[in-house]
Amino acid sequence: MRATINPSRSILHPQAGATRFQLFRSVPTNEALRAFVEHFWIVRWDLRGQEPYVQETLPYPSVHLVCERGKTQIVGVDTGKFSRLLEGEGRVVAAKFTPGGFYPFVNVPVCAFTNRTASLEEIFGVDSAALEALEETIFSCPDEAAMVACLESFLGERLPAHDAKLDTIQQIIASIIAHPEITSVTDLAVRFDMNKRSLQRLFRQYVGVGPKWVIKRYRLHEVAERLAAGERMDWQRIVWELGYTDQAHFIHDFQSIVGQTPTQYAQQAQGAAATAMRS
Repeated sequence: MRATINPSRSILHPQAGATRFQLFRSVPTNEALRAFVEHFWIVRWDLRGQEPYVQETLPYPSVHLVCERGKTQIVGVDTGKFSRLLEGEGRVVAAKFTPGGFYPFVNVPVCAFTNRTASLEEIFGVDSAALEALEETIFSCPDEAAMVACLESFLGERLPAHDAKLDTIQQIIASIIAHPEITSVTDLAVRFDMNKRSLQRLFRQYVGVGPKWVIKRYRLHEVAERLAAGERMDWQRIVWELGYTDQAHFIHDFQSIVGQTPTQYAQQAQGAAATAMRS
């Protein structure tokens, strides 16, 4: 079971970013690959003659294969905010693995890649010549669909066997997304009749981060999205729904990840929206 979420939710200040870059997404056409890869994405920008722009995101509990000329790599789950400086002209083509979907490709605990990157040689045994050829093939394609097809072919040739534990992980993640009342590891353990330590070990092995982190991250994604959309928030209710004991703890967590308080983030998002409407 796979849950559907808004894929733009991870982008901080989406209104400002929409004027700086174009984003293309598509799901795998290879049905067998869909258990492992959530979607492919391409970011393209042309800021020649303009100021560089820093795009920030709140990563999901997913590993990415990111292709860029001379910089192709595996990017593990980032537990903090991810920032990328966009300048000049460029494009990136990537595969976003499902939570847990990267593990069957490597059979190494995914926590080993958390907050770090790895080369394709380390993961897939792709040497420098083959990597250069892959990049040339991808970035010589005439359009986004063809680029994605090349990357999908690369992963399809390395398709791992079915993994029953991955099914369990995806069921748990889908439940977290679909049931906002789940605010703790205990809630998950009860719902899936699992020992808390077993659940934590499973997440470290397949996802790379613990279930508590995953729950909080999905909840904060939702709050950031609603703030960016200009929604007026009932903070007392939100804090209770997220499982916090008080508003101060929620503000601390939001600020530690986003870099701003919820009020500051909402004000900046409103300012960016007003600027976009005038332009």
